[in-house]
Amino acid sequence: MFDNRSDYAQNKRDKDSIVYISVTGPVRLTRADFPSEAEFLKWKRWSDGDYHAAEKAGRCHSDNCLPLMAEYLDLIASGPSVEDELFLRLAEAEAEAERARTCALQMVQIRSCLTQKQFRRLWLLCVEEMSVEAVAAAEGVTHQNVSKSIIKARKKLQKILGI
Repeated sequence: MFDNRSDYAQNKRDKDSIVYISVTGPVRLTRADFPSEAEFLKWKRWSDGDYHAAEKAGRCHSDNCLPLMAEYLDLIASGPSVEDELFLRLAEAEAEAERARTCALQMVQIRSCLTQKQFRRLWLLCVEEMSVEAVAAAEGVTHQNVSKSIIKARKKLQKILGI
């Protein structure tokens, strides 16, 4: 069940020595390195228990994790990258700013072609989505006057701007 090459397995396999891992590699302490047999058995029992606890804790942790197999890596890596999302939002913001600039330029051109009254009536009709009757009632004039003014404004725009 445990990894045969682990520190715990190496220490457990060798009954006559204590194996511990140092920076330079595995170190073996034999019975001859201890003053008595009882001292050796005490430290052997302690090292076996310590390695077992460390191995069990590591195994317990890894039992609750998903193995990083190819199918899981595909799921993990399938999300959009942060950079792509950032560049997409920057491009959208830039396109929106360009559209707003174009609309502002067109509004300036339209305003310069029409009289103030024609522009106001066309604005109320197209942008505010009011009916001709509602525009006439708001201004206190007849329906016919508003209708003629809007028709003249549209003809001017078609002639001058090609709209």
